Amino acid sequence: MTIGPAMFREEARQAVEAGIATALELGASTDIFGTGEMGIGNTAASSAIVALYSGASLREVTGRGTGIDDRQLSHKIVMIEKAIRVNQPDIADPLSVLARVGGFEIGGIAGLILGAAYLRKPVLVDGFISTAGAILAAHLAPLCRDYMIASHRSMEPGHRLALAHLVKQPLLDLDLRLGEGTGAALAMPLVAAAVR
Repeated sequence: MTIGPAMFREEARQAVEAGIATALELGASTDIFGTGEMGIGNTAASSAIVALYSGASLREVTGRGTGIDDRQLSHKIVMIEKAIRVNQPDIADPLSVLARVGGFEIGGIAGLILGAAYLRKPVLVDGFISTAGAILAAHLAPLCRDYMIASHRSMEPGHRLALAHLVKQPLLDLDLRLGEGTGAALAMPLVAAAVR
């Protein structure tokens, strides 16, 4: 994404639609959805998305991800700044943001949230990357925010800003660094207890 769009717009649409299709496929047997991801480099894409929508600086939003040192963090910020400058994403067009500086997994997460909202089922949003997907979903269809539950607050500094942008209070604050749906899984018993 430092030399051109992360993906074609059609690919961005397909990523979102794949997430929607997953929610629709599982809808009959699922009472609550949870998001999660696995990957390398996706905190950079998430930092770009959160900075664009929150208005915060990349220095405020960008964290250490897998535990990079100060020099690597400075380089990461410079590369994200370059990606935004090169691609000029239009925040009024969330698919443009996804295509230009996002990732396929972020698009899939956004789609899953949209699909869950369509089914009127809650979705536990995991950490920083999942919350970047939630921001895109919220800008594609604002009413889907009503179906989002913030499962936890991660150690990534941008996660606090992302949750504030969505006006969501997390259920847990355990200094988790992993994504992978761990926070969403931990928060599910709390939601089940609240229902009971």
